[in-house]
Order: sequence, then C-alpha cells, then structure tokens
Amino acid sequence: MASSVAIVILNYNGKHYLEKFLPNIQQYSGGYDIWIADNASTDHSLDWVEMHFPTIKTLSINENRGYAGGYNEALRHIQADYYILLNSDIEVTPNWIDPVIAFMDSDESIAACQPKIRAYDLPTHFEYAGAAGGFMDYLGYPFCRGRIFDTRDEDLGQFDDEGDVFWATGACMFVRASAFHKAGGFDETFFAHMEEIDLCWRLLNMQYRITYCGKSTVYHVGGGTLHKSNPRKTFLNYRNNLIMLFKNLPKGRRWKTVLIRLVLDGLSSVRFMATGAWPDVFAILRAHLAFYRMIPSLMKRTPRNNYRAPLYYKSIVWEYFVRGKHRFDQLSGVNPKEETVKTPRS
Repeated sequence: MASSVAIVILNYNGKHYLEKFLPNIQQYSGGYDIWIADNASTDHSLDWVEMHFPTIKTLSINENRGYAGGYNEALRHIQADYYILLNSDIEVTPNWIDPVIAFMDSDESIAACQPKIRAYDLPTHFEYAGAAGGFMDYLGYPFCRGRIFDTRDEDLGQFDDEGDVFWATGACMFVRASAFHKAGGFDETFFAHMEEIDLCWRLLNMQYRITYCGKSTVYHVGGGTLHKSNPRKTFLNYRNNLIMLFKNLPKGRRWKTVLIRLVLDGLSSVRFMATGAWPDVFAILRAHLAFYRMIPSLMKRTPRNNYRAPLYYKSIVWEYFVRGKHRFDQLSGVNPKEETVKTPRS
C-alpha cells in the first residue's frame, strides 16, 4: 500500500509568497494533499487560497503560535504517514517528493529527511537554511554541507548522495508522522528558530535516523517571515540555542558547554558593537536573561536515554575563523563518508 503524504505549509501573512509559489507547488506535487495552516494572518491569506485554489485544504489557527506551536496544532488534525513541512517561500521542482519518500520507505528508522536546498536568489548555490543537510558542533553551532557560516558553495553535484545528517531543515522537512508524534512534536518554548534542530536531536536520542536525499531539489528565498537583520531573529537564535543545549546534552556536559557558549555569545556581541548593530547587542542580552529565567523549568527536562547523538567534536568557529576551513570537505571527523562522526567523551 502506498504511503500517504500531506504537504503542510504554515503561513503567517505570506499571501505574496503563496501567490508566487503555490501554483508551482500544486503543479509538481503529484496529487498529494496540500494543506495551508494559517497562524492568524491579517493579510487575508486564507480567503485568497480558498478563492483561487478550492481543492487545497485549509486550517485556521486562532493566534500566531510561531513555527513550533503552529505546526503542532496543525498536525494534530492531519492524518498521513508522512508530513512535508514546507515554507511558503519555497519553489519546488518536478519529482521533488517521490525520491525522498522512497528513501524513507526503505528504512523505518528514518524519522526525517530533507532535500537539497538551493538559493532562490542564486540558483547555482546552496541556501543558508539546510543546504545539503545539517550538522552541529559540540558547542551548539549548526553548519551544513554546502554552507558554513556565510560561505555558500556552488552546487557542482558534490552532494547528490543520500545519507545521514544531524538535522534536517524546517524549511522543507519530510517527517514520519509516527516518529513526530512519538517525540512530542516541536518544543513550543522555541516559538521559532532551531526548533527543528531540537526535534532532530531528540529523535536521534531516540535512535531514529535523520537523513538527506540529494535526488530532490527545492529553492528557498529565506527570511520570508523574519528577516536576518531583525533583532527578534537574533534574540530567538541565541536564546533557543542555549535552551537546546541545556535540554539535550548529557547532564555531565550540560553546564560546562553552556558556560562556554555564554562567553562566546558575549564575544559575538562585541562584533555587533563594532558594526554599530546595537539592537542585536541588546537582543543577545535579553536572550541570556530569558534563558536564565527558564533554567528551573529546563532542569526538569532530560534526554530520554543515554544514547549520544553524533555531534562534531571540534569547534566549527575555530575551524572556520582561525584555520580558514570554509568548505565542508575541508573538515575532518564529520564527513558521513568517513567511518564515524566523532562524539564527546563523558
């Protein structure tokens, strides 16, 4: 029996993106169900969808619950074997679904998978949000095959493979419904940003696989809901990174790692000062204060078991900024084609 698939687009005031990309999504989605879950938009997004695409299913959420809460609420009402969580600012391509579903069908331990993410504004290159699959160093800095910090690689076919990664991007995440619900969905504390990495980390700790399928390609605009220059984005990224580390690291490594990150965050705020980006400096300060207030409740959250997800046990900051390693193939101990991914000792 063929697997059932639901494409779920979480929308918040994204009518302009729906107008641009929804025809393309419908054209190349092979008759699978498409849902628009709306996070209390004020731009009449759902009215437009219902008028122009009556076969697309809609679901209205009565308040803006962010990426995490919005998807949790929507997926409670949608029945399928697989969910495709798709940003509204994504352009899909022919046959973007079937190779990923076939790959996931081949192994029930695969909980999530992402396609190749190219940049809409520079189609020959990988995009920041996911590129060819995500990894994370032991200090909580995420990076990707095809994108490390501000360096984006040209796609020359070097990542046309399939394999395991640490996290799959929330911009276009294929996720097994049973695994998503077993893990408890997204952590709504995050609201938005890094909630997909947190989910993938928890799924890895449950001994599921997180994967990448290079046989599928989509193009991502990026920053559609919250632009990277917005201090709110800085606040969420810094706060949520600390929350994620505190929740998912083994207890013996939790405090040491978080303390190092707090220092490094302070150093990054100096870089913002040097460029006059004072709103971002204050956003980092607010992020730290918010994290401190959350520590008592976070203390009650522990990993489900003693399995350790494969973090990159080097500093990607050091490798990139000091040693000048700007491409994934220059890193050692993280390439999935090598025998193992290095993991921290107790």
